[in-house]
Amino acid sequence: MENRNSAQYTYQATQISTATKEQLLLITYDIGIKACRTAEAALAGDDTKKDFGLANREIIRAQEVIRELMVTLNTDRGGEMAKSLVRLYDYMYQLLVDANIKKEPDNIRTVRGMLEELKETWEGALVQLLQDYQAAHPEDEDFKTAISELKGEEVPASKTQPQLKVQPARPAAAPQKAGSFTLAG
Repeated sequence: MENRNSAQYTYQATQISTATKEQLLLITYDIGIKACRTAEAALAGDDTKKDFGLANREIIRAQEVIRELMVTLNTDRGGEMAKSLVRLYDYMYQLLVDANIKKEPDNIRTVRGMLEELKETWEGALVQLLQDYQAAHPEDEDFKTAISELKGEEVPASKTQPQLKVQPARPAAAPQKAGSFTLAG
């Protein structure tokens, strides 16, 4: 079991250290969603089956995720959209505080749903950015290979993959390596 945990930790550390800021955002959402699910499960059933200690730890973990999402927003570059997200994150944080006090899963479920919706939105935006970049840089074989790998396609030895048929809506920059999250703008 210890080897498995060590291997998992090493994999996660590598995944995080090599992630783009966009991927880090999605990983952060995943951590929050998982924490909410675990807290909900810990509070399921009657009082004899509830694990209040686990629920508390996971709610706090979800709160830490929300706080991280709040402080990494760039409200100068993101303008009103970023400010609206700060307000939404603050509301989600307060729901989690209330859930932890009352030990009821309803608010946790609400926050999890919001995190899942936000993650889906960011995933869609990231896919669009990647498709825009690929359309603007059809000569970038490494990028084509990376997209194919992300899609789970087998990559031939020649590394040539069919290009996605998407017209760019606007020019996009290549994803940046890990750094603080900012609202695209």
